Amino acid sequence: MFTGIVEEIGTVVALEPGAPTPDGEGDARLRVRGPLAVSDAGLGDSIAVSGVCLTVTDLPGDGTFAVDVMPESLRRTALGDLAPGDSVNLERALAVGGRYGGHVVQGHVDGVGVVRSRRPGPRWDDVEIGLDPALARYVAEKGSITVSGVSLTVTHVSDDAFGVSLIPTTLAATTLGALAPGARVNLEVDVLAKYTERLLTAAGALPATGAAR
Repeated sequence: MFTGIVEEIGTVVALEPGAPTPDGEGDARLRVRGPLAVSDAGLGDSIAVSGVCLTVTDLPGDGTFAVDVMPESLRRTALGDLAPGDSVNLERALAVGGRYGGHVVQGHVDGVGVVRSRRPGPRWDDVEIGLDPALARYVAEKGSITVSGVSLTVTHVSDDAFGVSLIPTTLAATTLGALAPGARVNLEVDVLAKYTERLLTAAGALPATGAAR
């Protein structure tokens, strides 16, 4: 589990596609440089890479780590857009007894959003992000959402978009500071909203939609 509080901006070293399956899909191996993330990491540990929970498969001891990215993750996230030299947000899994500064983040990305606009303020930026209407119903004004691994508070929401305000710390300490209109970002909605819908649907209080997971 994660909190959406980015610990370090890492750098992509390589993204190597694997052999495709008969249906044309394949996996990939991602290598990232992140000295803080690997400082106490072990094989099999979880690290969130721009909001995607991935398992460490290689630690060569040079400040980098490798992870295998499955076809499901490539379909649902923007990890496939990465290239060597790109920046990614890194967060190690929450340690038992650690300070809980964000919100419940699983690292299970629900979909990809697209930055629609960015409006600079005196010390912050207001950003609007478009998303699939099927996900929009899980987003609430003043609720929490994870954008590329960053826990943010929703400032407004519509049927296919939502807004967030990026404070100076977020602009300086995460990749969101470099977002431009058209950029694709990984989105994870509040897991409590999804489970609430699932439970109410199973109890017959809501019509089945097929969208809750």
